[in-house]
Amino acid sequence: MARAPFQILVYPYRYTSDDHFEYALFKRSDAGWWQGIAGGGEDNETPLEAAKRETFEEAGLSQDSEFIQLDTMTSIRATGFRDSHLWGDQVYVIPQYCFGVSFKHYPIVLSNEHNEYKWLKYVDAFELVKFDSNKTALWELDRKLNGRGPRD
Repeated sequence: MARAPFQILVYPYRYTSDDHFEYALFKRSDAGWWQGIAGGGEDNETPLEAAKRETFEEAGLSQDSEFIQLDTMTSIRATGFRDSHLWGDQVYVIPQYCFGVSFKHYPIVLSNEHNEYKWLKYVDAFELVKFDSNKTALWELDRKLNGRGPRD
């Protein structure tokens, strides 16, 4: 399968008994930083199809789960990906599409890409996430889930 020239980022979330949302973060086995589920599209997948597949592969979540596509998008340097040479010399950056996914009644089953996960309240998750673009996606998801506008 050929790696498609885009990236996805998915934040699993759950509603807690104390009327808050928690977000799952995953610690990368290779780099040690914390992030949501991330990965690339394959062949002719859409970003949503890639998000569903990656979420299943990295956390064991059913592909029938409820996904929310976020407005947050960012560009990532193509050279950060092993297969970037397949995209040619005209592809400098690739888009990253962001999603939230409702995580209900499923245990998280980690793939070998991660060696740990945590459920965290927004403030704690925001502090732990490494990349600013990932923080922006988490901020947007938290605002939308809590019924808050961008300036509330």
